[in-house]
Amino acid sequence: MTTPAFPPLFEGMPATGQKTPFAQACDAAKKGCDAGLVTYDLGAHQLSAAIVFAPETRLDDALAILPLCGVGFQNALGALAPPEVAVHLDWDGTIRVNGGRCGILQIAASTLDPDHEPDWIVVALTLQLWPDDPETGHIPDHTALYAEGCADVDAVALLEAWIRHTLVWINRWDDEGAAPIHKEWTGIAYQINEKTTVDGRSGIFLGVDEKFGLLLRDDDNTTLIPLTNLLKDN
Repeated sequence: MTTPAFPPLFEGMPATGQKTPFAQACDAAKKGCDAGLVTYDLGAHQLSAAIVFAPETRLDDALAILPLCGVGFQNALGALAPPEVAVHLDWDGTIRVNGGRCGILQIAASTLDPDHEPDWIVVALTLQLWPDDPETGHIPDHTALYAEGCADVDAVALLEAWIRHTLVWINRWDDEGAAPIHKEWTGIAYQINEKTTVDGRSGIFLGVDEKFGLLLRDDDNTTLIPLTNLLKDN
């Protein structure tokens, strides 16, 4: 398989052993690796990768990197897939292809304190390429990339494109703030203004606030669920 090529300031490292790229990236970040490390595993059925970031802002602002990476992935797959393939994002990081759950983005950080500046943040991508079960349809609402008309999308090219498009959005974030990310993400968010359930709470998904916290309306009450709720143990 071709070794992925990344833009300057990004360095690829294939995953080894039993740990996932997510876990390996977190381990490397704890040891003080440079930002821009990309760990990856390009399996026959699944693409897994993770990026190490070193934000210079407090955690509740820095967590915009999760929806930013989601926008970067949507743009990357949108450029490589046939035009009729629809790619949307759930607030919790779920990636949907033609409405079905096809992958997920996850996030971890060196701190859980929203007011503290994290030493590092890791965003991980897991994408199902082929169904684990050849008899598709056994798991409702789940799909795989190559089962959705994307069999010509090369996994290496997709990983490279994700990094490139994510870098474009990081540069926009630096230059213009979070507003362009907010606008782009809202345009590809899955089922805004429809009923959803998050963290055991159900209501109408109204959208997100300026820090990408989810706004959930139940009867006459609106609840804000912050992005910090999505942080994974590392």
